[in-house]
Amino acid sequence: MTMKKLKWGMIGGGEGSQIGPAHRLGAGLDGVFEFSAGALDHRPDYGIDYGQRLGLGDRAYGGWEEMLEAEKKRDDRVDLVTVATPNATHFEITKAFLENGFHVLCEKPMTMTIEEGEDIVEIAKKTGNICAVNYGYTGYSLVRHMRAMIARGDIGKVRLVNAEFAHGHHADATDADNPRVRWRYDPAQAGVSAQFADCGIHALHMASFVTGQEVEKLSADTVSCIDVRTLEDDAMVNFRMDGGAVGRLWTSSIAIGRQHGLGIQVFGETGGLRWSQEHPNQLYYMPLGERLQVIERGEANLSPEADRTSRVTIGHAEGMPLAFANIYADLAEAISARKESRIMDSAANLYPRAEDGLRSMAAVFAVAQSGKEDGKWMDARPPMFR
Repeated sequence: MTMKKLKWGMIGGGEGSQIGPAHRLGAGLDGVFEFSAGALDHRPDYGIDYGQRLGLGDRAYGGWEEMLEAEKKRDDRVDLVTVATPNATHFEITKAFLENGFHVLCEKPMTMTIEEGEDIVEIAKKTGNICAVNYGYTGYSLVRHMRAMIARGDIGKVRLVNAEFAHGHHADATDADNPRVRWRYDPAQAGVSAQFADCGIHALHMASFVTGQEVEKLSADTVSCIDVRTLEDDAMVNFRMDGGAVGRLWTSSIAIGRQHGLGIQVFGETGGLRWSQEHPNQLYYMPLGERLQVIERGEANLSPEADRTSRVTIGHAEGMPLAFANIYADLAEAISARKESRIMDSAANLYPRAEDGLRSMAAVFAVAQSGKEDGKWMDARPPMFR
């Protein structure tokens, strides 16, 4: 990978943001991106002040439109823009930057509708610019090793995938009217889905990422366990994949005792694999008829995909910002390869694409509709992929 730093800009992720620091840590970790520009807050004065305190100088902008107009005129314009704003603004901002020649990493969900998602896919193809979506948990080293093991046939043909993303942080009914919680279950602000669109799509994308299969159809049971909520706080989704695998997915925000709760199990003809985001340093592998093996992050003889994304020595903790950093490292390699007219490192060619964001949005609408129709099976594919 080239040591010449690329220039990176961020929209959203301002002071007090939950996701902003993770992106700034991730982008800066390997020294491949320089934080060069930002429109960090919907309040112009706050955004400019915070950006200047972070060292952006006159490239701390009061809004994304101002940032776009200024950056596209610069010879040293940013190479990558991260969109970390509220969900309803993702489409407009991502579209504008792609059409003006910028590569984009958009937070999930990429859009609010399937039609918008298809537009973004088409714009990325037409312009040739990268549009990535931050399914950041696929950046974990052992998730990538899991994918490599499945691809090389270590567990045989995949039969069953069991994915979960369940937490209990919205379980208190007395807190249901808290504005920071309430908006998530309000269709006017969140769209057609709450918990599945927030967390479930991470688990569903993880299932596709590690198996190399896409979801074709699904059936969902959705429920609002706290009855004042319009949108679901718990969902159970059955799905079928295009390579023949059967899938089960549970996502919940009322599972008291669960903290983060993202995990995945894959069962094949000759073995099984299990990984959890709360214990990311271990991948459990059970070959048929043999003893359980614990694969440790950082150990010798892992896949190139795992070796490339392991920064700290074996036994030390790996966390979410490092997973995000691996997505940024992938994008830095992709952008640098284009600039240098060379083939990118295949072990880095794993960042989630606009197509992944589109498939997730199609699944969100399919889950919402299936939940309304008592679990009726729905086509989970976006129209352009049918």
